[in-house]
Amino acid sequence: MATVLFALGLVLLLLGLLTGVAVPALTNPRMGLASHLQGMTNGPLLVVIGLLWPHVQLPTSLGVITVVLLVYGAYANWLATQLAAAWGAGRRFAPAASGDHTASRVKETVVDGLLLTLAPAMIVAVVLLIVGVLR
Repeated sequence: MATVLFALGLVLLLLGLLTGVAVPALTNPRMGLASHLQGMTNGPLLVVIGLLWPHVQLPTSLGVITVVLLVYGAYANWLATQLAAAWGAGRRFAPAASGDHTASRVKETVVDGLLLTLAPAMIVAVVLLIVGVLR
C-alpha cells in the first residue's frame, strides 16, 4: 500500500505543478490557483501517509478501503477545482474562488458532486488511519 500511496501522491503532485503552469490559460484563474494548491498539498499528503503506512494496523479490507477513500478524496479535490477552473464553475461551494463565473447546470452539478463526496471520504479515511495507528 505504501508504494501505491507514494506513486499516486507523486502523480498528484505533478498534476498540481502542471496546473500551476496552466493557471493563466484557465477560464477562472483564481480557481485554477486553488486546483494547483490542491495538487501541491494533497500529493505530498498521500506520500506522507505512505510513510506512515507501516504503522497502520488495519485488517486488509479496511486498509484497502482507507487507501481508496484517501486517493479518491485527494484526486476529487484536485479534479473538482480543476474542472471548476476550466468551466468557470463552483459557485455553490466555492463562491470566493468562483467569483462571477457560472457554468451550465450539468457542469456545476459535476463540480458540486465531487466537492460533496470528497469531504466524507477524507473524514472516514482519516478516522480509519487514526484507529489503525492506535491499534
